[in-house]
Amino acid sequence: MTKRKRGSFQPDDEAAPADFGLGTTLAYLKGDKEAAVPATSATSVNDDDAGWTVVGAKHRQDKHAQKHGSKANMRDQRRDEAYKRARLRSPSPHRSQSADSPSAEDIEVGGKPTEAPTDAPAVFMENPFATKNGDSGDPSLQPRNPFSTCEKEAERAEACTKDAGKSREERRKDRKLERHYPKIIHSHNARLNNSTKISDLQALALYILADGTAPQWVGVESRTSIRKVVVLMVPGLELDMFNGKIPLESSATDADANTNTKPKRLDIGRDDYYPASLRPERLPESLKPLSEVFPHVWPVMGPVENRGKNYVKLHSPIHAMLSSQIPKTQEEKHLKKSGKHKGPLPQKTNHWENQRTPVTQYLATLADQQENEYVVHPAWFTTHEARTAAQERRKIAKCSADDGWIDSHVVSLEDGEVPEKDIEHGSVTAGRKVLAVDCEMCKDENDVSVLTRISLIDWDGTVVMDKLVKPDTLIKDYVTQWSGITEEMLRDVTTTLADIQKELLEILTPQTILIGHSLNSDLNAIKLTHPFLIDTGILFPHIKGPPYKQSLKWLAQKFLRKDIQKGSDGHDSIEDAKTCLHLVQQKCERGPRWGTSDTNAESIFKRLERAHRPKSNDAKRAGAMVDWGNSNQGPGAQAKVAIGCESDADVVEGIKHALSDLAVGKNGTTEQIDFVFARLRELELVRGWWDDGRASDEAKARRQAALERLGLSLDSDEEVTEEALGKEVSKTVSNIVKIYDSLPPCTAFIVYSGTGDPREVRRLRQLHEQHRNEYRTQNWDSITQWGSDEDEELSRAVRRARHGVGFMVVK
Repeated sequence: MTKRKRGSFQPDDEAAPADFGLGTTLAYLKGDKEAAVPATSATSVNDDDAGWTVVGAKHRQDKHAQKHGSKANMRDQRRDEAYKRARLRSPSPHRSQSADSPSAEDIEVGGKPTEAPTDAPAVFMENPFATKNGDSGDPSLQPRNPFSTCEKEAERAEACTKDAGKSREERRKDRKLERHYPKIIHSHNARLNNSTKISDLQALALYILADGTAPQWVGVESRTSIRKVVVLMVPGLELDMFNGKIPLESSATDADANTNTKPKRLDIGRDDYYPASLRPERLPESLKPLSEVFPHVWPVMGPVENRGKNYVKLHSPIHAMLSSQIPKTQEEKHLKKSGKHKGPLPQKTNHWENQRTPVTQYLATLADQQENEYVVHPAWFTTHEARTAAQERRKIAKCSADDGWIDSHVVSLEDGEVPEKDIEHGSVTAGRKVLAVDCEMCKDENDVSVLTRISLIDWDGTVVMDKLVKPDTLIKDYVTQWSGITEEMLRDVTTTLADIQKELLEILTPQTILIGHSLNSDLNAIKLTHPFLIDTGILFPHIKGPPYKQSLKWLAQKFLRKDIQKGSDGHDSIEDAKTCLHLVQQKCERGPRWGTSDTNAESIFKRLERAHRPKSNDAKRAGAMVDWGNSNQGPGAQAKVAIGCESDADVVEGIKHALSDLAVGKNGTTEQIDFVFARLRELELVRGWWDDGRASDEAKARRQAALERLGLSLDSDEEVTEEALGKEVSKTVSNIVKIYDSLPPCTAFIVYSGTGDPREVRRLRQLHEQHRNEYRTQNWDSITQWGSDEDEELSRAVRRARHGVGFMVVK
């Protein structure tokens, strides 16, 4: 079948072929002969109310009749009879025959005119897209004819108007973008083995904008077409709001009016790895707008610190998002894969900004010494009662003067302070005398480590003391492979531990600082206490946290690029003491964060600055921080643009301004922003999650002003009601939707809550801190109790509070 131009007629001496409407032809082929009615061929080209007409070419019909003869005539006769029967039906109420249309007698089938009763009206197929009488004149309510020439012309005109002023290349790019529009998708066939973490959300943002690796838990289509990324933190949102465990509406509103039962909520729990589809019928009213923006809600885990099997601390969810691990170079990856390099890779310094710091900043605190099993010097206890209690504990532990222990001649901590006039300008030693100490020990007949060698090195590397020591008890094991001490070396030695202690008391002054690695072991062997200590095992913490410690050999390889303690001849105490000294000196030059987890991490803003913006003549990416208060401090210090806010409404406007390419950066010029981090805090404030215990006075005043603006009590600890919580959640969700609406096209939008309710963790940690403070100053019988049961309770609270939620989409 081919299309014939509509509205054309044959000359009078040549009858026009029959026009078969599409509906008629389909009905006839299905066997519904009563519905098979031919349509007139006199149809206007732009008449959208007309029936559809598809006919065959006349010359093809003539050739077919000439070729097949009688068979064709028989088919024509059968068709004629079918049409004659169909024409006896009543005409359509919505259509009448036009005066200009050919009559029924003029219609030919197979080249011969048909005969029909003169009173039989012509029957036409009803156009399902035609406007019915009485229909509204509103064009949006009219049926749409997809085959309408008028509508297609209108669409083309609209497209032309939209493309007006665009070059051919721009129009081509727009068409390509429409075909390959970017999106973040979750496949139901994906297999997730772990919970999604905040670091995974960060990796997703870095994969889109910088040099991050492709995520395995979601798919990103047309990644290079995503132009910007906005990450929004919303503390106060919880997963239990979506599964119904935290009601956001009153019982009367939330219950079904007919059955008096609560409606179904999302089937998702804290232990789930997989997201849940945001089905609006299963969401409370305050959360339903989220289903119009995001396809899924994800359970997201916050960062925690653990010691063994116990969780002890919640880490900052802002730091987890904005502090990025530095990726390994190709050379480092090759070294690891080849197996040629043993031990840790040397620490990179290209990205590091040095912060020169006095050595006194690294002195071990009383809590550090107690946690690392030091015998504490009496100068740390300020009251007579506290000193008496500490002496009693030392007697029980057999670490008192009766057991051969001595204390350096320091009466109080203030004795160690050096007058400002005596400190050389810019000196990192701050007028103190710094000595690095290392000891070698052997095991006596009681399996106790006893001192056999001691070495002292001053700040300049000069050897102050290096002596072998003859123990008072018989040596059972010289452990030569570690200590380097042999029986022959100690055969003629007469120096005793008492001699070493006497000499040390003359060397150590109130201004002396002792440096060592796991220094408590050395001081236990010397049986000495001193208040001013620096332990490289504390300064360079293990990635797993206490009680784990990195070995001195590992630290030397990592930070000094030096191999020590090689071979089977044992350790060299002078070499080990110098290694500790060099580590502390490096720490003073680099800054307090050097050697911590921050050494291998950097601000995400700084990492983005190394990434090139596509097709922009090597322009670099730029980031913006939009947060309450002074955004130039803390995580926002590395951002190109920092916008301070006083309310959530300010945050919404701040994000919009940052993405407008009109935001003024710290260098005074306008910046094109690729990444925005922002935080909404009013829901966190209403729920009582905002902790400003260590905040500045300015931050505390800002929090109080926000509470007054929201009509909340400053000191109220009462839980917010379900209805009030629902209203505040609705307000927060409304702000999220406003932010989404303000985003430009092809912008990735990531929202996460950070953690769950942190208040119980906060209470237990304050209780633990109170116990530690009382332990230093009061008698054991009157201090706040803390034991294994409290450790378990804290661990459970941290485990509960680490659960949050996340959302992601591309606009």
